[in-house]
Amino acid sequence: MKKDDIQSWDWQRILFGQAPPTFLVEVLIRTIIVYLFLLVILRLLGKRMDGQLTLTEMAVVVTFGAIVSVPMQLPDKGILLGILALLLAAAFQRGFNWLNVKNDKMEEITQGTMNILVKDGLVQLDEMKKVGLSKQHLFAALRKEKIFNLGNVKRVYFEACGLFSIYSEEEAKPGLPTFPSNELEFVHTQTKIDESRIACCNCGYVAETTDRNISCENCGDKNWIEAIY
Repeated sequence: MKKDDIQSWDWQRILFGQAPPTFLVEVLIRTIIVYLFLLVILRLLGKRMDGQLTLTEMAVVVTFGAIVSVPMQLPDKGILLGILALLLAAAFQRGFNWLNVKNDKMEEITQGTMNILVKDGLVQLDEMKKVGLSKQHLFAALRKEKIFNLGNVKRVYFEACGLFSIYSEEEAKPGLPTFPSNELEFVHTQTKIDESRIACCNCGYVAETTDRNISCENCGDKNWIEAIY
């Protein structure tokens, strides 16, 4: 479009662009056809597309969004072009799935790996940095499972698909509260304080002392709080 063709308050251009108003009917028909075909493609890809998406599946979904917009809206682009692109994207995803089943290394490259974020009540700080996850995000996941004491956590796995797998200790142990820092008064009313131990606010290490001037044996931090049961 040339500069001289753009005029302010040209409602014909603003609402319909350069296409005639009757093209809206064609857009409706194109959208119905492409949408129905997209449903067929997603059905062929299997139930995984309805669950937590992996990296390759997310890439396919984004690709689908880019593909379907062109044949639905542009009058100079045919529907068959979009359908062919959808078929190729679906075949690409199916091929990746086949390779992942046949080769564990390929699955690790394309899907990512699992990370251990908590081990026996201690936050694995190096793993947290590796995945770019904050402690508040981790604690929110624990609170969602009604776990308010880090000492009660045996393992937290951060799966390759982005889900948390949480395993608790069978017996209650003293540990770092997972409550928000501005809810300390609430913590005191809802939990039992261990007056003989303190917990490191950085990694969750529990020291059998009340001296808050010492350094954490696990991470070296000096920020402590009362351990709770």
